[in-house]
Amino acid sequence: MTTVRADRLQRSPATSRATPADPTETAGPAADPAARTRRRRQRRRSQLTAWAFIAPLAAYLAAFYLYPLYRNLDLSLHHYTVRSFVDNNAPFSGWANYSQVLHDPTFWPAMRNTMVFTLVSILLQYAAGLALAVFFNRGFRLSGTLRALFLVPWLLPLIVSSSTWAWMLNSESGVVNYGLHLAGIAPVDWLTSPSWALTSVIIANIWIGIPFNLVILYSGLQNIPGELYEAASLDGAGTWQQFRRITFPLLRPVSAITLLLGLVYTLKVFDLIWIMTKGGPGDASSTLATWSYRFGFGSLLPQFGPGAAVGNILILIALVFGLLYIRVQRRQVG
Repeated sequence: MTTVRADRLQRSPATSRATPADPTETAGPAADPAARTRRRRQRRRSQLTAWAFIAPLAAYLAAFYLYPLYRNLDLSLHHYTVRSFVDNNAPFSGWANYSQVLHDPTFWPAMRNTMVFTLVSILLQYAAGLALAVFFNRGFRLSGTLRALFLVPWLLPLIVSSSTWAWMLNSESGVVNYGLHLAGIAPVDWLTSPSWALTSVIIANIWIGIPFNLVILYSGLQNIPGELYEAASLDGAGTWQQFRRITFPLLRPVSAITLLLGLVYTLKVFDLIWIMTKGGPGDASSTLATWSYRFGFGSLLPQFGPGAAVGNILILIALVFGLLYIRVQRRQVG
């Protein structure tokens, strides 16, 4: 027994020292230069494939987003006229255009109208969309047909919707004033009165935005388990308690995304307001979007620099809310 153990002890160091002598046993395929070359080629090929898929998107973003943003910033920092715009020889003016815009008497009314138009629109769109989503979530005959009909305002071209609302709210021949006349109410100058112009475009924008909120919120309701409502019913919870304790809290992530997307979209609404009121009368319904357009294209002597400055202020506001949207989305994913 002692002899066998001694023999094992004598052989084990030699065996352990002889093991790393064979390079193929320790390094294996990793030490093979040909294998490393193949792996590098495969990695390079994968990277080139990924860049090939990204290249069209990068070219699109550069051509239709980055370059226009650069040109808009360049316009806001130079004193452009029609001649200098064609010759591309405008003098550098620095922040003069921004100073002109900020000291213009139209700036604060346009900013106030932009905030009122945006906040009132998205809140009422969300409230109406949520009510309709809860209503359709119950499931009943013709539910799908009615949901499809509610999508019509969202599917129509915006110029059609805007023109239709301008006709309906016409002071002399509009169907809305005709209905008020039948009800014994005096007609309202919806589009020509400073007191009603902004309200009119808000009503039209709410009508257009309700289907978007309905679709998103209805999809969120479909992900709430029905067992929660059954358990709440067994515990004696009523409809309002179920909505307050189950529906609204579980719908909060979807609601945040819906409100933020609506906020970013509504900030830049231009065509609806321009077709219905052109920002008037005076500045009663003028927003930053319509004011920027009026600077650049609303007169025979366009002011490209101040118009670009107003556009950049609007872009900055939308960027802040866009970053907020990204942060909320990351928090929900995480």
